[in-house]
Amino acid sequence: MKSSSPSLGDSVVHATAATTTKRSRARYLIVALLFIVSMLNNADRAILSITGTEIQSSLGMDAITLGYLFSSFAWAYMLAQIPGGWLIDRFGSKRVYGGAIFLWSFFTLLQGFVPILGVGAAMVALFVLRIAVGLAEGPTYPNNSRVVSAWFPSSERATASAIFNSAQYAAAVVFTPLMGWLTHAHGWPAAYIVMGVLGMVIALGWMALFHFPTRHPRANPAEVEYIRAGGGMVDMDSAPSAKNEPAVQTWACLKELLGNRMLLGVYIGQFGITTIVYFFLTWFPIYLIKGLNMPIMSAGFVAAIPAVFGFLGGVLGGVVSDWLLKRGHSVTFARKSVIVVGMLLSMSIVLCNWAGTNQNLVILCMTLAFFGKGVGSLGWTVVADTSPKEAAGLAGGLFNTFANAAGITTPIVIGYLVQSTGSFDGALIYVAANALLTIFSFLFIVGPIKRVQLRRSAQEQAE
Repeated sequence: MKSSSPSLGDSVVHATAATTTKRSRARYLIVALLFIVSMLNNADRAILSITGTEIQSSLGMDAITLGYLFSSFAWAYMLAQIPGGWLIDRFGSKRVYGGAIFLWSFFTLLQGFVPILGVGAAMVALFVLRIAVGLAEGPTYPNNSRVVSAWFPSSERATASAIFNSAQYAAAVVFTPLMGWLTHAHGWPAAYIVMGVLGMVIALGWMALFHFPTRHPRANPAEVEYIRAGGGMVDMDSAPSAKNEPAVQTWACLKELLGNRMLLGVYIGQFGITTIVYFFLTWFPIYLIKGLNMPIMSAGFVAAIPAVFGFLGGVLGGVVSDWLLKRGHSVTFARKSVIVVGMLLSMSIVLCNWAGTNQNLVILCMTLAFFGKGVGSLGWTVVADTSPKEAAGLAGGLFNTFANAAGITTPIVIGYLVQSTGSFDGALIYVAANALLTIFSFLFIVGPIKRVQLRRSAQEQAE
C-alpha cells in the first residue's frame, strides 16, 4: 500500500515537474491588482487638488488654509505608516489592505456631504475627514512593496514596483479629467461621492482576488519555484503565527533600521522624490488655474499630459533597471544610475520660471520633469530589495514615513511661498532643489544596496 508521506522520489519528481512545467503568470494578475488599487489610492488623495479652487470659493479659504488642508492628509498618512506596516506583518496583507481600501473610500464618500453642515462646520469636517483618509491609506505602499517582495524575483522587481508606483500618473490621466468634469457639471461634492462608491466596490474585488503565491489558485508550482529561486519571499504569509520563528520586536527592529546608513540615505532620497510627487498631487492643477489662467475644465485635461509621460517614465525606469540587472550589473548600479538620471531630468521643472505665461512651453517643461520623476521613482524597488523578510511591512512603513514627511512640508511651504510672493517661481525652485537632494543622497550616503539581515536582538521572543 502507498505511504501517505512523500518519499524522496516523490520530492524529486515534484521538483522536476516544477522546473519543466510551463510557468503560470499569476504574478502579472497580482501586479495589475496592485496597480488598480494604487490608482484609486492616488486619485482619492489628489481629489482636493481638483476641487480645491471650488472649495476655496464656497468656503472662503485663502491659499495658506488650503495648504494646511492639503497637509492634513499627509500628517495622518505619515503617522499611519509604521502602524500600518506592523498591522500588515501581524495580520496579513489580504485582510488589512481590504479593510483599508474600504475605510478610506468611505471617508472620501463622506466628504461629499459636508456642505450640509454649513461653512464653519464643513471646513472642520473636511479637515477631520482628510485626516481619516490619511490614516486609512497608511498600509497602502508598505503592502505593495511587501507583495512585490513575495510575488516577484529580484530580476523582475523593479518593473513590478514601477508598475504599481506609476499608478499615481495613471490616476491623473484617468481620474483628473473625470473629477474635473464632475466638479464642473455637478459641483465638487459629486467627485467625492463617485470616488467613494467606486472604492468600496474595489475593496470587495481585492478580498476576492488577492492571494499569496503558495495559496493562489492560478499559480502553479513552476511559477512559485521560479519566484522562490529568484529571491521572492513566497511563504511570507503562509504561517503568520508560526511558533518556531522568533517574533520581531518592533522597537528593536526600528532602532536597527534607523541605524543603517544605507537605509537612512534611501529615506532622505525618497523625501526629495516625494516632494516632487506632492507638488503634482496638490498645487500643480492650481498652478495651471491661477498661474496660467486656465479654466478648471482645461486644467483637468492639461494636467493629464505630464501624467501620461510620468507613467511612461515610471515603467521605463523599472524596465531599464531590471535590464541592467539581467545584463550582469550589480543591484546598486542598476537602481542608482536610473534614479540619478531621472532626478536630473526632473530638475527641468525650474525652467518654467523662464517660460512666463507661455502655456505650451510650461507644459513641455512640466512633462519633461514628470517623465524624469517617473524614471527615477525606484524607491519602492529599493525597499523590496533591502527589507528583512520578517519585517517587510514595518520596513516599508518606516521608509514611507520619511517619504511622506514631504507631504506635510510641500503643501505648506508652497502655500507660504505663493501667498508671500504672489507667484509660483519660488515653489518651482524648491521642488527642483529636492530633486538635487535625492541625487546627493543616493550618490554619497546610500552606498551598496543589499538586503538587511536583522540581528538577534530585533527577533527575540518577548518574555
